[in-house]
Amino acid sequence: MGVTGGLIALAAALAAASVLGLVLRRRAGRFRAGRSLAAGTRADVLTEDDLGGPLGQQATLVQFSTEFCAPCRPTRQILGQVTGMVDGVSHVEVDAAERLDLVRRLRINSTPTVLVLGPDGAVATRAVGVPRQADVIAALGSVTRPASSGTRAEAE
Repeated sequence: MGVTGGLIALAAALAAASVLGLVLRRRAGRFRAGRSLAAGTRADVLTEDDLGGPLGQQATLVQFSTEFCAPCRPTRQILGQVTGMVDGVSHVEVDAAERLDLVRRLRINSTPTVLVLGPDGAVATRAVGVPRQADVIAALGSVTRPASSGTRAEAE
């Protein structure tokens, strides 16, 4: 393979890497339906014992973070804002390094990962990366009851 062949291979590799990077960037922070595990397992349901705190009346936002995760801070702020706006929703942050059992059970591959749980603790949807506030609110709409899905600001 000559210099020309090498340059063509390099250009093809750069183009493929660029396309892959754009696809991954577009998917980051987007909510997708929770992956169901084998029938009969309850791995996709979290309890108050799993989380170390109470579940929200309407929904729970669970954030898996690590100590040195830079995108975890803005994710924490966004989830905190949403929790303050929507009644019956709580936010729980889980240190992925300390809860490897949950990380393995829920197949958490990177931080931040946000799970939206229904009132029964079932994982309804998940996002990897920093989600947009509007996407979090929309994801909550899939698990909250319509009669109480209004925000606190709308009620005032």
